[in-house]
Amino acid sequence: MPRVKKVTTQDDKPKRGSLSVPVYSLAGRASGTYVLPKEVFGAKVNEKLLAQAIRVYMTNLKTFTASTKTRGEVRGSTAKIWKQKGTGRARHGARTAPIFVGGGVVFGPRPRKVRLALPKKMKRKALINALSSKFVEKDILAISGLEKSTGKTKQMANLLAKLNIKNALIVTGKKQDNALRAVRNIPGVDILPINLINTYEILRHQKLLVTKDALENLK
Repeated sequence: MPRVKKVTTQDDKPKRGSLSVPVYSLAGRASGTYVLPKEVFGAKVNEKLLAQAIRVYMTNLKTFTASTKTRGEVRGSTAKIWKQKGTGRARHGARTAPIFVGGGVVFGPRPRKVRLALPKKMKRKALINALSSKFVEKDILAISGLEKSTGKTKQMANLLAKLNIKNALIVTGKKQDNALRAVRNIPGVDILPINLINTYEILRHQKLLVTKDALENLK
């Protein structure tokens, strides 16, 4: 589970007019700056909301499939194990009772579904908070020309090496098959289109690399 970083700024909010990030080409060369939308990257970070959003996401990923059998489900004779009286022993019914070895289990785990819900407004605000926290920590870079990727892992690995990045989430405006093919063999690096990003994926990666068209769509 990713940890929510403690933001150590005076008011947890970037100063007005400072919402800009450097832009790098596919070759790893700086090619200017890009001004981020304030309504997305300039929000005050609410760490409790981020923690709640991650908890909901992680819980909904879990599957509870453990299952035990009750005394009515285990295989065995259902005949009375011995007569009710006269044996000097406690009265018992079938051998499948939980007290006997091989009998059923009382109150054991059963398959169940656990689903937590987060209101749409809170989910949207948590996503904005996650993006804003990445900007405050200076973990956002813009990339241009990603659509020209050849699909070769070496090309993307060279870009990440020049930027000194080992763990990153690349966000694109739409699905790009060549870029996806280029990063799938690089550990710690994932790529998602803008419509599939969520709070968990943003926070669990160290760096956020965003294409220009994805930034335009965020507005």
